[in-house]
Amino acid sequence: MSADVRRPSLPGPEASADAVLLARLRAGDDAAFAELVRAAGPRLLATLRRMLRREEDARDALQETFLAAWRHLDRFEEQSLLSTWLHRIAVNVALMRLRSLRRRPEASIDELLPRFEDDGHRVLEPPAPARALEEELDEAARRAAVRRCVDRLPEPHRTVLVLRDLEELGTEEAARALGITPDAAKMRLHRARQALRTLLEREGALGRTPPAGEAGSRERAAS
Repeated sequence: MSADVRRPSLPGPEASADAVLLARLRAGDDAAFAELVRAAGPRLLATLRRMLRREEDARDALQETFLAAWRHLDRFEEQSLLSTWLHRIAVNVALMRLRSLRRRPEASIDELLPRFEDDGHRVLEPPAPARALEEELDEAARRAAVRRCVDRLPEPHRTVLVLRDLEELGTEEAARALGITPDAAKMRLHRARQALRTLLEREGALGRTPPAGEAGSRERAAS
């Protein structure tokens, strides 16, 4: 393919609206920038809250995201939607902030990983306290429990979990964002999911653990 051949524009009305908005932005239309902030701001702020946790940090990162986008509009090649481009900028801003805010040594995750007996059976968590049926069926309560447990993970494991499972980045893209290899990202994600399951079990958010001695109360370790 020759160097002057451009990739085809994204189809659909959303792409057409993007093109109009982008032209206004590049022309210096302040109203267009205000529209962009109103349209993309809430979703970006939700992403930044998941990654940074502190409201003040998330809002500062949101401003930094839009400032970076404004400065680098000329680099946007229209091969994705504006919202996708902004999301990538927000994730990078959050990761840079996490690296600069990292002060303490990384906390160990080992206590939250599965343990196995000498015969290869998994040691299960003690049964969680009984919960009311209404609470077990409350999806909002379940989501809140997941958020609490994700926030309790050590930062490197929480970040890869957020990028892969909540922000839905691919393994290679998440690895590049974190500055690690794809294999390291996969291992970190695997350990993060195991630890999250342990925390959810302790909160009773995954249902009750069968009493010892009942069928299925112990799991054979995967080979």
